[in-house]
Amino acid sequence: MEVRVLENNKEQGKLSFILKDSTPVFVNTIRRAIVDEVPTMAIEHVEISKNNSILYDEAIAHRLGLTPLKTDLKSYNLPDKCKCEGKGCNRCQLKMVLKASKIGNVYASEIKSKDPAVKPVEGETLIVKLLKGQSLELEATAVLGRGKEHSKWAPCHVYYKYKPIIEITGDVKNPEAIIEVDHNNIFEIKDRKLTINKDRVLECDLSLDFSEIDKNVKVTASDTDFVFFIESFGQLSAKEIINKAVDIFDEMLDEFVEELKKAK
Repeated sequence: MEVRVLENNKEQGKLSFILKDSTPVFVNTIRRAIVDEVPTMAIEHVEISKNNSILYDEAIAHRLGLTPLKTDLKSYNLPDKCKCEGKGCNRCQLKMVLKASKIGNVYASEIKSKDPAVKPVEGETLIVKLLKGQSLELEATAVLGRGKEHSKWAPCHVYYKYKPIIEITGDVKNPEAIIEVDHNNIFEIKDRKLTINKDRVLECDLSLDFSEIDKNVKVTASDTDFVFFIESFGQLSAKEIINKAVDIFDEMLDEFVEELKKAK
Protein backbone atom coordinates (compact mmCIF):
# COMPACT_ATOMS: atom_id res chain seq x y z
CA MET A 1 0.00 0.00 0.00
CA GLU A 2 1.23 3.48 -0.88
CA VAL A 3 0.09 6.91 0.35
CA ARG A 4 0.63 10.09 -1.67
CA VAL A 5 -0.42 13.41 -0.13
CA LEU A 6 -2.33 15.72 -2.47
CA GLU A 7 -3.10 18.64 -0.15
CA ASN A 8 -2.17 19.52 3.42
CA ASN A 9 -3.69 22.91 4.18
CA LYS A 10 -3.09 23.48 7.89
CA GLU A 11 -4.90 26.82 7.98
CA GLN A 12 -8.11 25.37 6.54
CA GLY A 13 -7.68 22.00 8.27
CA LYS A 14 -7.85 20.12 4.97
CA LEU A 15 -5.91 16.98 4.11
CA SER A 16 -6.29 14.81 1.03
CA PHE A 17 -4.24 11.89 -0.20
CA ILE A 18 -4.29 8.97 -2.60
CA LEU A 19 -4.29 5.52 -1.06
CA LYS A 20 -2.92 3.02 -3.59
CA ASP A 21 -3.19 -0.78 -3.64
CA SER A 22 -5.89 -0.90 -0.96
CA THR A 23 -9.47 -2.15 -0.65
CA PRO A 24 -12.85 -0.48 -0.03
CA VAL A 25 -13.11 -2.36 3.28
CA PHE A 26 -9.83 -0.96 4.61
CA VAL A 27 -10.50 2.60 3.42
CA ASN A 28 -13.99 2.62 4.91
CA THR A 29 -12.64 1.18 8.18
CA ILE A 30 -10.27 4.14 8.48
CA ARG A 31 -13.15 6.51 7.72
CA ARG A 32 -15.32 4.89 10.38
CA ALA A 33 -12.49 4.98 12.91
CA ILE A 34 -12.13 8.72 12.32
CA VAL A 35 -15.83 9.52 12.63
CA ASP A 36 -16.67 7.12 15.47
CA GLU A 37 -13.52 6.69 17.55
CA VAL A 38 -11.24 9.76 17.43
CA PRO A 39 -12.08 11.69 20.64
CA THR A 40 -12.54 15.45 20.96
CA MET A 41 -13.64 17.83 23.72
CA ALA A 42 -17.22 19.10 23.80
CA ILE A 43 -19.51 20.59 26.43
CA GLU A 44 -21.61 17.85 27.98
CA HIS A 45 -23.18 19.45 31.08
CA VAL A 46 -24.43 23.01 31.57
CA GLU A 47 -25.60 24.57 34.86
CA ILE A 48 -27.39 27.86 34.19
CA SER A 49 -27.73 30.11 37.23
CA LYS A 50 -29.22 33.10 35.43
CA ASN A 51 -30.91 33.43 32.05
CA ASN A 52 -33.61 35.91 31.16
CA SER A 53 -32.71 36.08 27.47
CA ILE A 54 -35.09 35.19 24.66
CA LEU A 55 -33.67 31.64 24.45
CA TYR A 56 -34.68 28.80 26.76
CA ASP A 57 -32.00 27.16 28.90
CA GLU A 58 -32.17 24.06 26.70
CA ALA A 59 -31.53 26.07 23.52
CA ILE A 60 -28.44 27.73 24.99
CA ALA A 61 -27.12 24.39 26.30
CA HIS A 62 -27.64 22.90 22.85
CA ARG A 63 -25.68 25.70 21.20
CA LEU A 64 -22.84 25.31 23.68
CA GLY A 65 -22.71 21.57 23.15
CA LEU A 66 -22.37 22.00 19.39
CA THR A 67 -19.60 24.61 19.70
CA PRO A 68 -16.33 22.89 18.63
CA LEU A 69 -13.55 23.13 21.22
CA LYS A 70 -9.81 23.00 20.68
CA THR A 71 -8.69 19.62 22.01
CA ASP A 72 -5.53 18.52 23.81
CA LEU A 73 -5.51 14.72 23.66
CA LYS A 74 -2.33 14.44 25.76
CA SER A 75 -3.87 16.14 28.80
CA TYR A 76 -7.25 14.44 29.03
CA ASN A 77 -8.63 10.90 29.21
CA LEU A 78 -11.91 9.47 28.06
CA PRO A 79 -14.17 9.15 31.14
CA ASP A 80 -14.43 5.35 30.75
CA LYS A 81 -10.63 5.08 30.65
CA CYS A 82 -9.84 7.54 33.45
CA LYS A 83 -8.59 6.47 36.90
CA CYS A 84 -11.62 8.16 38.44
CA GLU A 85 -13.80 5.64 36.56
CA GLY A 86 -15.89 8.39 35.02
CA LYS A 87 -16.80 10.11 38.31
CA GLY A 88 -15.15 13.30 37.10
CA CYS A 89 -11.68 14.74 37.71
CA ASN A 90 -9.21 17.19 36.19
CA ARG A 91 -7.90 14.45 33.89
CA CYS A 92 -11.21 13.78 32.17
CA GLN A 93 -13.25 16.98 32.39
CA LEU A 94 -12.87 20.75 32.30
CA LYS A 95 -14.93 23.57 33.80
CA MET A 96 -15.85 26.60 31.68
CA VAL A 97 -17.71 29.75 32.74
CA LEU A 98 -19.78 32.29 30.82
CA LYS A 99 -21.05 35.52 32.37
CA ALA A 100 -22.61 38.27 30.26
CA SER A 101 -24.92 41.18 31.03
CA LYS A 102 -24.15 43.56 28.17
CA ILE A 103 -26.54 44.68 25.47
CA GLY A 104 -25.77 42.87 22.22
CA ASN A 105 -24.40 39.57 20.98
CA VAL A 106 -22.67 37.10 23.28
CA TYR A 107 -20.00 35.11 21.47
CA ALA A 108 -18.13 31.90 22.20
CA SER A 109 -14.93 33.90 22.75
CA GLU A 110 -16.45 35.14 26.03
CA ILE A 111 -16.44 31.63 27.48
CA LYS A 112 -13.68 31.46 30.11
CA SER A 113 -11.84 28.15 30.25
CA LYS A 114 -9.66 26.94 33.13
CA ASP A 115 -7.36 25.43 30.50
CA PRO A 116 -6.17 27.94 27.86
CA ALA A 117 -5.43 25.05 25.48
CA VAL A 118 -9.14 24.13 25.37
CA LYS A 119 -11.31 26.93 24.02
CA PRO A 120 -13.89 27.48 21.25
CA VAL A 121 -12.47 26.95 17.77
CA GLU A 122 -14.40 29.90 16.35
CA GLY A 123 -14.62 32.76 18.82
CA GLU A 124 -17.28 34.49 16.70
CA THR A 125 -19.78 31.65 17.19
CA LEU A 126 -22.99 33.32 18.39
CA ILE A 127 -24.44 32.03 21.67
CA VAL A 128 -27.27 34.50 22.31
CA LYS A 129 -28.28 38.14 21.88
CA LEU A 130 -29.06 40.08 25.05
CA LEU A 131 -31.33 43.10 25.33
CA LYS A 132 -31.40 45.78 28.02
CA GLY A 133 -31.73 44.26 31.47
CA GLN A 134 -31.00 40.71 30.27
CA SER A 135 -28.07 38.58 31.45
CA LEU A 136 -26.66 35.08 31.22
CA GLU A 137 -24.55 33.20 33.75
CA LEU A 138 -23.59 29.56 33.53
CA GLU A 139 -20.95 26.93 34.25
CA ALA A 140 -20.28 24.28 31.63
CA THR A 141 -18.39 21.00 31.87
CA ALA A 142 -16.45 19.82 28.82
CA VAL A 143 -15.41 16.19 28.47
CA LEU A 144 -13.73 13.97 25.92
CA GLY A 145 -16.14 11.95 23.84
CA ARG A 146 -16.47 10.06 20.57
CA GLY A 147 -18.58 10.57 17.50
CA LYS A 148 -20.31 7.22 17.98
CA GLU A 149 -21.80 8.63 21.20
CA HIS A 150 -22.92 11.97 19.72
CA SER A 151 -22.11 13.90 16.56
CA LYS A 152 -20.88 16.89 18.61
CA TRP A 153 -17.71 14.88 19.29
CA ALA A 154 -17.07 14.12 15.61
CA PRO A 155 -13.70 15.66 14.66
CA CYS A 156 -14.22 16.30 10.97
CA HIS A 157 -16.02 15.75 7.71
CA VAL A 158 -14.34 12.76 6.07
CA TYR A 159 -15.05 10.92 2.84
CA TYR A 160 -13.36 9.06 0.01
CA LYS A 161 -13.97 8.13 -3.59
CA TYR A 162 -12.55 5.69 -6.10
CA LYS A 163 -9.74 7.19 -8.13
CA PRO A 164 -11.04 8.07 -11.63
CA ILE A 165 -9.50 6.46 -14.70
CA ILE A 166 -9.99 8.40 -17.94
CA GLU A 167 -9.15 6.95 -21.33
CA ILE A 168 -9.24 8.28 -24.88
CA THR A 169 -8.91 5.15 -27.02
CA GLY A 170 -9.21 6.72 -30.47
CA ASP A 171 -9.99 9.85 -32.47
CA VAL A 172 -12.89 11.82 -31.04
CA LYS A 173 -14.99 13.26 -33.87
CA ASN A 174 -16.78 15.89 -31.79
CA PRO A 175 -14.49 17.04 -28.94
CA GLU A 176 -16.60 20.16 -28.38
CA ALA A 177 -19.55 17.97 -27.33
CA ILE A 178 -17.36 16.26 -24.71
CA ILE A 179 -16.18 19.62 -23.37
CA GLU A 180 -19.79 20.79 -23.11
CA VAL A 181 -20.77 17.84 -20.92
CA ASP A 182 -17.65 18.04 -18.76
CA HIS A 183 -17.97 20.83 -16.17
CA ASN A 184 -14.71 20.21 -14.28
CA ASN A 185 -12.23 21.07 -17.04
CA ILE A 186 -11.09 17.44 -17.26
CA PHE A 187 -10.65 17.69 -21.02
CA GLU A 188 -8.95 20.18 -23.31
CA ILE A 189 -8.76 20.65 -27.06
CA LYS A 190 -5.25 20.95 -28.46
CA ASP A 191 -4.54 21.00 -32.17
CA ARG A 192 -8.23 20.14 -32.72
CA LYS A 193 -7.83 16.94 -30.71
CA LEU A 194 -9.36 16.07 -27.35
CA THR A 195 -6.75 15.67 -24.61
CA ILE A 196 -6.88 14.95 -20.88
CA ASN A 197 -5.96 17.66 -18.41
CA LYS A 198 -3.83 15.55 -16.06
CA ASP A 199 -4.01 18.18 -13.31
CA ARG A 200 -7.80 17.81 -13.14
CA VAL A 201 -8.24 14.05 -13.42
CA LEU A 202 -9.05 13.59 -9.71
CA GLU A 203 -11.89 16.11 -10.05
CA CYS A 204 -13.67 13.87 -12.54
CA ASP A 205 -17.25 12.92 -11.80
CA LEU A 206 -17.42 9.11 -11.94
CA SER A 207 -21.03 9.26 -13.08
CA LEU A 208 -20.05 10.84 -16.41
CA ASP A 209 -20.95 8.70 -19.41
CA PHE A 210 -19.78 9.79 -22.83
CA SER A 211 -20.80 6.61 -24.67
CA GLU A 212 -23.69 8.32 -26.48
CA ILE A 213 -21.35 11.07 -27.74
CA ASP A 214 -18.23 9.05 -28.49
CA LYS A 215 -17.35 5.53 -27.32
CA ASN A 216 -13.65 6.38 -27.50
CA VAL A 217 -13.95 8.44 -24.29
CA LYS A 218 -14.27 6.25 -21.19
CA VAL A 219 -14.50 7.10 -17.49
CA THR A 220 -14.09 4.23 -15.03
CA ALA A 221 -13.05 3.80 -11.41
CA SER A 222 -9.99 2.10 -10.00
CA ASP A 223 -10.62 -1.00 -7.87
CA THR A 224 -7.48 -0.48 -5.78
CA ASP A 225 -6.77 3.26 -5.60
CA PHE A 226 -8.79 5.75 -3.56
CA VAL A 227 -8.83 9.50 -2.97
CA PHE A 228 -9.31 10.29 0.74
CA PHE A 229 -10.46 13.69 2.09
CA ILE A 230 -10.41 15.09 5.64
CA GLU A 231 -11.88 18.49 6.54
CA SER A 232 -11.30 19.21 10.24
CA PHE A 233 -13.87 21.08 12.34
CA GLY A 234 -10.94 22.64 14.20
CA GLN A 235 -10.74 20.60 17.41
CA LEU A 236 -7.71 18.74 16.05
CA SER A 237 -5.55 19.18 12.98
CA ALA A 238 -6.20 16.86 10.05
CA LYS A 239 -2.82 15.20 10.67
CA GLU A 240 -3.66 14.58 14.33
CA ILE A 241 -7.00 13.09 13.32
CA ILE A 242 -5.61 10.54 10.86
CA ASN A 243 -2.69 9.61 13.16
CA LYS A 244 -5.03 9.07 16.11
CA ALA A 245 -7.41 7.00 13.97
CA VAL A 246 -4.56 4.71 12.88
CA ASP A 247 -3.39 4.32 16.50
CA ILE A 248 -6.92 3.43 17.61
CA PHE A 249 -7.26 0.95 14.74
CA ASP A 250 -3.99 -0.72 15.80
CA GLU A 251 -5.25 -0.99 19.39
CA MET A 252 -8.50 -2.55 18.21
CA LEU A 253 -6.57 -5.12 16.15
CA ASP A 254 -4.40 -5.97 19.17
CA GLU A 255 -7.52 -6.47 21.30
CA PHE A 256 -8.99 -8.69 18.59
CA VAL A 257 -5.85 -10.84 18.52
CA GLU A 258 -5.97 -11.21 22.30
CA GLU A 259 -9.62 -12.28 22.19
CA LEU A 260 -8.78 -14.87 19.54
CA LYS A 261 -6.05 -16.29 21.79
CA LYS A 262 -8.54 -16.60 24.65
CA ALA A 263 -10.97 -18.45 22.38
CA LYS A 264 -8.44 -21.20 21.58
